[in-house]
Amino acid sequence: MQIHFWGTRGSLPASIAAEAIEKKLFAAVKRSRSLPLNTDEAIMAFVKKELPFDVRATFGGNTSCVEIRGQEEYILCDAGTGLRDFGNAFLKTNPHREDNVPPIFHIFISHLHWDHIQGFPFFTPAYIPGNQIHIYGGHENLEEAFVNQQSAPSFPVPLKAMKADIVFHTLETGKIYNIAGLHVQAIRQNHPGDSFGFRFEKEGKIMVYSTDAEHKDEAGDEAYEFISFFKNADLLVFDAQYRFLEAIGMKENWGHSSNLLAVELAVKAEVKCLCMFHSEHTYDDEMLASFLQETREYLKIHTPSSPLEIYLAYDGMDLEI
Repeated sequence: MQIHFWGTRGSLPASIAAEAIEKKLFAAVKRSRSLPLNTDEAIMAFVKKELPFDVRATFGGNTSCVEIRGQEEYILCDAGTGLRDFGNAFLKTNPHREDNVPPIFHIFISHLHWDHIQGFPFFTPAYIPGNQIHIYGGHENLEEAFVNQQSAPSFPVPLKAMKADIVFHTLETGKIYNIAGLHVQAIRQNHPGDSFGFRFEKEGKIMVYSTDAEHKDEAGDEAYEFISFFKNADLLVFDAQYRFLEAIGMKENWGHSSNLLAVELAVKAEVKCLCMFHSEHTYDDEMLASFLQETREYLKIHTPSSPLEIYLAYDGMDLEI
């Protein structure tokens, strides 16, 4: 499986401001003062090799949307604002199919809060007749939420104006489904209004998408159900919006988890790669880079011998398992 991240922020989109870009440029130029950057190749090498990620790039600002690649049909997790970019990229690379077979999209919705569905009204393939879109989730009112989002006075274009064939599916927890060549299983998560995590398996590879979930004291139990749900995942995409003190302090019961708990559960479940996700929208790139480094340091303290790889998702990131 190949995993591409189109949107990785939590709660609401977070654009980068002009002042932040100026700060990055200043830091880059300052680092380059003593270097002979006389060619385009030398400049690019400096950017790629000498500048840290938070200076040369950005973690991005789109809300949740993750693509699982490697199938003929398209599979996505959540329909945040990253879905708009996915749709635009799809149209650029697939303007006309020679076989005239319409594309099929499968979108798995973790829950119905706005940041996880707000990209759908701007998903251009949904306006094209003949395209097939299947939307899956654990909520009984899944279709109602999409209809309401595009109803007056919230949006000028109703869902029924979209000309693609759109079908909603309610999934049962504990049941294994075969969808687009993947085995898919859902689990109910602790979040205001409930959310659902998804486990995808194909040819021995496992990817788990678990965002907008708060894990309480029971997470310390060896029999905690999420340990078995995450078990042996090649990649665990995990909601780590908060630092530990935020998660147990003023933001407790807001439905999100911490970076430290992400490490602890990933180690217990023998996960190979942990990708922290749903990043706090008030954190800038420098803070997020520090957040990632702190998490990696915690793993060294918590389980020094662990082979766990840890990443922090950013818009445009690719991972292969």
